[in-house]
Amino acid sequence: MDNLLAEHAPKIDCDQRTTDPRPYALGYTEGEFKRLELQGALIHDLTEHILRSAGIGPGMRVLDIGCGVGDVSLLAGKLVGPSGRVLGVDRSAEAVDIAERRATESGQCYWTCFTVGELDTFSPEETFDAVIGRLVLMYLPDPATTLRRLAGFLRPGGVIAFQEMAMPLARSFPEAPLFSKCRGWIIETIERAGFEVDMGSRLPMVFAGVGLPAPHMNSAGLAGSGPDSPIYDYIAGTLRSLLPMAEAVGVATAAEMKVDTLAERLRSEAIERQMCIMLPPLVGAWANTPG
Repeated sequence: MDNLLAEHAPKIDCDQRTTDPRPYALGYTEGEFKRLELQGALIHDLTEHILRSAGIGPGMRVLDIGCGVGDVSLLAGKLVGPSGRVLGVDRSAEAVDIAERRATESGQCYWTCFTVGELDTFSPEETFDAVIGRLVLMYLPDPATTLRRLAGFLRPGGVIAFQEMAMPLARSFPEAPLFSKCRGWIIETIERAGFEVDMGSRLPMVFAGVGLPAPHMNSAGLAGSGPDSPIYDYIAGTLRSLLPMAEAVGVATAAEMKVDTLAERLRSEAIERQMCIMLPPLVGAWANTPG
């Protein structure tokens, strides 16, 4: 961080202790970080729609929790512009390094910043207009409690907006054996690792647990077919990242998955059967805290 950025960087309580000992199911590898960037590109428009619908706009101060390699933070940074401010927080120092590099490359580094921290302990010395996140509540042991605490850093009437998957709703038509195996491996691994595979459907319950009104919501997803869809690489990349956890929890082995050829086998299956693959819907929810 250069001197100007260091001067304006937020002060953060650096206590990195966490009450959640579970490892991130997909790991913190270079391959996983690349998968996150691909995911961010694929669902960019779906997330932008949620943030715009929630009222994220110029001049706002936004906290992005579980920011990973920075996709949602950078998207929010474009919406708030130089008159606003975005702070992304993630437990992975490696992911934060990538996010900071991307912010610099995009020209947003003066108002889109990042820090390393555990969500159940970090305490920024500033208030925000919005707390946002994507695909993060599913990994928290008690998302309502965490959000309730983070809402304490919001101004009255501030925005809480999140986007999560309803993973059991992923499907293909017609059904096909390889895609069905992949879907099962992903869902079962995440479940056995102790995480929530249907957080999208649970968002109203989480918001109620925070003391928020019933949220505004929408649901949207990606579908693909034919030889040129990026979906096959995305599914294979997800399973590559999940493989160590899948083996650890007894879901599948490397020999069963054969991840090095998985994308091509999925592509061949889809072309042969003229399949439509529908990825899990992304459910968005947003509400304002009491004024």
